[in-house]
Order: sequence, then structure tokens, then C-alpha cells
Amino acid sequence: MSRVAALYRRFPTLLIARRNLTRTTARTTLAVLGIVIGVVAIASLGVFGSVLQTAAVGNLGDIGNQVVVGPNSEEGVTSLSERDVREIREASGDAGVVPIKQSRGTVEYGGVSRMTSVYGISNPAAAFNASSGRIPDPLRGGALVGASLAEDLDVRAGNSITVDNRTYRVRAVLAEQGGFSPLNVGAGVVVPAEQVNSTGIQQVVVQTETGSAANATAQAIRASVNDREERVTITEFSQITEQIDSFFDTLSLFLIGIGSISLVVAGVSILNVMLMSTIERREEIGVLRAVGYQRLDVVKILLTEASLLGVLGGVVGVGLSVVAGAAIAQVALGDPTAALSPEAAVYYLAGFFFGVVTSALSGLYPAWKAARERPVDALRS
Repeated sequence: MSRVAALYRRFPTLLIARRNLTRTTARTTLAVLGIVIGVVAIASLGVFGSVLQTAAVGNLGDIGNQVVVGPNSEEGVTSLSERDVREIREASGDAGVVPIKQSRGTVEYGGVSRMTSVYGISNPAAAFNASSGRIPDPLRGGALVGASLAEDLDVRAGNSITVDNRTYRVRAVLAEQGGFSPLNVGAGVVVPAEQVNSTGIQQVVVQTETGSAANATAQAIRASVNDREERVTITEFSQITEQIDSFFDTLSLFLIGIGSISLVVAGVSILNVMLMSTIERREEIGVLRAVGYQRLDVVKILLTEASLLGVLGGVVGVGLSVVAGAAIAQVALGDPTAALSPEAAVYYLAGFFFGVVTSALSGLYPAWKAARERPVDALRS
């Protein structure tokens, strides 16, 4: 209690503002409720946009870290040569380089056959994980079966399958790959590269650690392989993820703009509350001026009242926004803790900041109007 008393002695304006707000509980509650709604609207819509962005990028998997190199058909190049692959490896440095041959073939098991894609890859361990069995490195014999094809045919590691009338022992069933990837062979089968009936290599996938590394690798490949003629086409998926990030940043700003309308309405409510309070307390303000309070002191009192409304509404609004954000994250990502990420925290702080600023700005005119009143006129009324 002594600390509170000392605080009020040091900041008398805070004591007066608090007392004035508690005298009109219903009006104060409605003003705070307006701020709460505005803060929740801004923060929740911002978090919603952030969660959508996380879900979209997550569905793309590691696509942003990949560079796909293929033959430039416009220049008459139909496939990549071993020399092209060597140059790509040299330009890629420590990045994983996976040359791919591809054709269509028939896979048979247990009397059931399926027409599917057949991939010839010598180093599949650089690109895949196994859900059962083990992926040889390099792959010299046997086959790897994609997750959806294995489920469809009820194939397991150790079984024997037939691919285009050639029998292979299944060395591993590949794990499902999240998102999109040029190496997603869920419905296909992987065999040693030399056993694919295809002339040359159709594409080379380079797997880097980051999107920026993918961009640098793509530039190095262009300078090395395409130094004399445009033999290859290079696709950088990092550009796609950057465009997606930019789109969702714009979407989040748009949603926040919609939420800000609620705060504008709340600001009008606070303006009304403060004007009514000023009119009702006209005589009280005249007494304060008569006993020595300056115009600036009156402005401070009324602005403090408005700011207290904003702080209270902001705190409650942020608390409710966290709950709403957790519900959104649970539905979209299955992880409610995503609502506590640094990206989400930015929107909570933004909602709180706009709530307080809106309240303070709404109190400016009533404070100015009250301060301009002459003490004699206020007391006479």
C-alpha cells in the first residue's frame, strides 16, 4: 500500500485519471471493449496471415533449396551428357548433385501391375529417406519403391518386383516426402541408372542448404555449363518461395488494415467518452484551474485517462489474441505453439501499440478543449 501511495504522490495525474475512470464504470468498460475488439482484430488477422504463410511454405518442403538443371530443347539439346554432369558437380561445390534418368514402365507384384514412372538414380541416398529397409549408396542392384506405390501394391522391403520384365529385390520403401519436389517419386520406382531405357540424363537436381546458396549455385552452373552455348536450362525454386513470402506479407498487411477499422471505431467511442467526461466535469476542471493547475496539467490528466483506456484494452486484447492465434495455428498447422513464434509476437505488439496510440489520439481534442476553458467560465456554469 505504501508503494502505491508513494506512486500516486509522485504521479498525482495518474491518481486523478484513475479515479475519474472508475467513477463511470459502464462508460469506461464500453470504451475498453472497443479497444479490445480492435486489438484482437489486428493481432488475430495478422497471426492468421502468418500461419497461412508458414503452412504454404511448409507444404513446399525444401523446394527453395533446390536447383533443377535440364537440357535446353530450344537449342536442340535433348539430354545431358556425363560431361555436363561433371561440370555441374564442380560448379555446385559441396551441394548434393543427383542426376536422373526417367522413363515409363510397368511394375508388377502379386499378380497386379501398374504403369508408372521409372527413375534411374545412382545416388538416391542423397535425395531420399527410407521408411523401411536401407538405401544403398550407390545403388548398384535392387530397386526402391515410392511410398504410395508400395501401399497400392502392398510391397515391402525384401519383396521381389518386376519392372519391365526385369526382376528386382526391393531394397527399401521410400519415406513420404512433404510438399512439392522434383524428386518426389511416391508413385514411382527407382532402379540403378544404367538399367533405365533412356538415352542420356533428363535432369539434374542440386540440393543446397539454403535458398541463397541455391541462387549462388545456379549462377555458378550458368557460368560453367553455359559459357559457350546455352546447353542447359536452370530453374531456381527459391524465387517461387520468395514470391510466396511477398504475397503473404501483402496479405497480412491487408488483413491488418481491415482490423484497423475496428480500432478507428473504438477511437471514436473513446473520443465520445472523453468529450462527455469533459462536459460533465466542467466545474471540477474549473476548480483545478482555480487552485493552480495549469492548462498543461489538465491536458496531462485527460490524456492519461485516454492512455489508461488504451493500455487496459491492449493488455486484454493481446491476451485474447494469443488464445485466438493458438486456435488458428492448431487448425492450420496442428501446432498451437506456432502462435507464440517471433513472427506472431510482432502482430501482438502491433495490436497493443495501435490500441494505445489510438486511445491517446482520441483524447487529444477533449484535452485541448478542456484546457482552453477559462476557470471563471467553468465555475460559473
